[in-house]
Amino acid sequence: MADFHQNGSIAQFHNLRQRPLDELTYELETFAQTRKIALILPCLYSELDGPAIGTIVNELKSVRYLHRIVIGLDRADEAQYRHARRFFSALPQDHVVIWNDSPRMLDLQRRLDSIGLAPDEPGKGKNVWSCMGYLMACADAAVMAIHDCDIVTYEAGMLARLVYPVANPNFPYQLSKGFYPRIGDGKLNGRVTRLLVSPLLIALKKVIGDRDYIDYLRSFRYPLSGEFALRTSVLPDLRIPSDWGLEIGVLSEAWRNLAPRAVCQVELSDAYDHKHQALSPDDAQAGLNRMSTDICKAIFRKLAADGAVFTPNVFRTLKATYYRSALDLLEFYYHDARMNGLTLDRHSEEASIEMFAENIVTAGQIFLDNPRETPFIPTWNRVHAADPALMSDFRAAVAADIAEFD
Repeated sequence: MADFHQNGSIAQFHNLRQRPLDELTYELETFAQTRKIALILPCLYSELDGPAIGTIVNELKSVRYLHRIVIGLDRADEAQYRHARRFFSALPQDHVVIWNDSPRMLDLQRRLDSIGLAPDEPGKGKNVWSCMGYLMACADAAVMAIHDCDIVTYEAGMLARLVYPVANPNFPYQLSKGFYPRIGDGKLNGRVTRLLVSPLLIALKKVIGDRDYIDYLRSFRYPLSGEFALRTSVLPDLRIPSDWGLEIGVLSEAWRNLAPRAVCQVELSDAYDHKHQALSPDDAQAGLNRMSTDICKAIFRKLAADGAVFTPNVFRTLKATYYRSALDLLEFYYHDARMNGLTLDRHSEEASIEMFAENIVTAGQIFLDNPRETPFIPTWNRVHAADPALMSDFRAAVAADIAEFD
């Protein structure tokens, strides 16, 4: 059931179900005649065998307002790249599969490394950054959207709603962030948002005091959603985190570069489900264990840049305050689930909270121990300043990969 709540910080657009999708799509097709719209799909090769990507491709076939689709393919060898090309050939739009592990791409990586501007580690952040660079090299899109390739409940209307606020020339928005209820298989999902980010922001406000940035993050209904759209004029100065902090990092960059009135969030769907990460309590480099640490680091870095002072004592106090806040919220979630006929495993949820509490201190210690750490991939403006030919060479390398394996 949609609402019309506005929190006063950023605009919220709700799915009030009063307008047919065909009308929204027609408007987007009209906008796209003068403001070309592109879609980025960061994709692991393994996702081609998953339950979601086939539905996504089938839904995208009917989306006529898309000018270009850029698929960033990770963890693929030559045979798998060929297979991915065949798989995505069903798309009628102009589309390209960027083979991030090709010899040509690796040569460009070494070229960036030689000038100290190479991304530190592979992953979604590097994939998205590369796709944005390719899109900027094409220089023909005014709007860019991005979403993951593991959404098993995907519908074309989700993309239409996501891009509409930034595609509409009469709207002032430069970034649109998606939100939705995380319910599936009769239970509440979205553990990291519910059990880490929300209570952590509450705890930070208690421990370090009022900060506009904290209020800004708390304005988002689902800050960790992988769906967002941007006007491409924002891309050259956008700093992409190289770790699991991508979504928080993009919101932080919007906070740094844009006025709050240029940011909005959009309700995309009544039902959303995707691949669920394992908790991985015994492996700090995997699953939600790694993700929670990276998210905490991203938030701490941004607050430090805003003038907050962190010490070991602050992080110890923050852990205790977070733990109490998280348990209080868990009680609310349990009652909400119970009232709506959903299940919620309180034992596993409390185990998650305990791990997240430990990772707050871990992330804080990493932050304090590495004051010279550069967590962001350099902006494309900086790359272009250091190597003006790289973007065009990148586009040429993608074209050469395609030509060689046609």
